[in-house]
Amino acid sequence: MTSDTTKIGPGRQVCLHLAIYLDDGTEVLSSFDGEPMRFRCGDGTLAPDLERLLVDLEPGADEQMLADGAALFGAHNAALVQRVPKSDLPSGFAPEPGQVIQFQAPGGQETPGTILSVNDTEVEVDFNHPLAHRGLRLHAQVIAVS
Repeated sequence: MTSDTTKIGPGRQVCLHLAIYLDDGTEVLSSFDGEPMRFRCGDGTLAPDLERLLVDLEPGADEQMLADGAALFGAHNAALVQRVPKSDLPSGFAPEPGQVIQFQAPGGQETPGTILSVNDTEVEVDFNHPLAHRGLRLHAQVIAVS
């Protein structure tokens, strides 16, 4: 039997492979073909509610989980749907509905935005997390916990 000190929990160092799939099977993120993810629980590497799904898993665990994107990444916030002047986009970029692109936030960090619509002068962008409105399947394979 494994002790609680080797299970994923607050402050623990974690090494794992993680994959996230949309409910239609489209792979959104995966570390399985490369280096595993390494993080300390609570350091902000993963969304807090995503991290909570992993709590109590121990080395050797190979789990598949279903999750609602809104539960992991936050409910839709209408205030995060904004109109951006086309002139603020990179030169030569041709925005199309459905594209997810990175924007520079006022504090300097990058944030993803999903293009909803385009007209001659503006682009309507949804700055809610791109997975917040999706059903998700997660695959986690825990390598080490310390």
